[in-house]
Amino acid sequence: MSDYLFRKDLLPHIAAFQRQTNSPSGIIRSEGIAEFALVYREAGRWKEAEVLLVQVVEIRKRVLGEEHPDTLNSIGEHALTIVNQGRWKEAEVLLVQVVEIRKRVLGEEHLDTLNSIGEHALTIMNQGRWKEAEVLLVQVMVIMKRVLGEEHPDTLSSIHNLALTIVNQGRWKEAEVLQVQIMAIMKRVLSEEHPDTLSSIHNLATTYMNQGRQKEAEVLQVQVMETRKRVLGEEHPNTLISLANLASIYRN
Repeated sequence: MSDYLFRKDLLPHIAAFQRQTNSPSGIIRSEGIAEFALVYREAGRWKEAEVLLVQVVEIRKRVLGEEHPDTLNSIGEHALTIVNQGRWKEAEVLLVQVVEIRKRVLGEEHLDTLNSIGEHALTIMNQGRWKEAEVLLVQVMVIMKRVLGEEHPDTLSSIHNLALTIVNQGRWKEAEVLQVQIMAIMKRVLSEEHPDTLSSIHNLATTYMNQGRQKEAEVLQVQVMETRKRVLGEEHPNTLISLANLASIYRN
């Protein structure tokens, strides 16, 4: 937290610092620029972050080479700034580049490779290309289950994203199977009151609703609402969302 507050204090001074300083060339300069880009990203100033990250990528490609982990990380961060500006196709081009290099250098089962494939899948999902995203996410899920285990957070995230692609293709029963699996693991590993567990219960309730199973959906949404009331308080935004979800069920 202290590092974040320090970077936040830097925010008003970045432009002036860049104009006035005689920064060293090469990799040392790229590290400084990357830190400034992080400040902009944390402030949600994506366009300014993008300008700096383009510089970082260019320096690291020249000094370290295209296949160096730091270069690939900076390309991924550049893609993230583009994603947050809604430019999904441009981000996809960068992420495909990262995936191909990491597959070749690190192998298909390396965690960095799998995370890159997952990020690529998310950019495809946000373009409505659900079937293509599904193919990638099945690949990621299968490998993560084998390498990391079913209970690893990255594995659970991949299963959640896969369920989302299936939901958006209207395949509710298949999505339900995955969501039940996620909910059971999260209850066991995180506890029933954990925010991620409650989100997984809500997702399953929504899937029940879309199959016309209102009573089952109601039972789950009541559980979520009561837990959030107890843990977060009646006026917390997440509690209010739960109340609205339950009201929607009653209206139907």
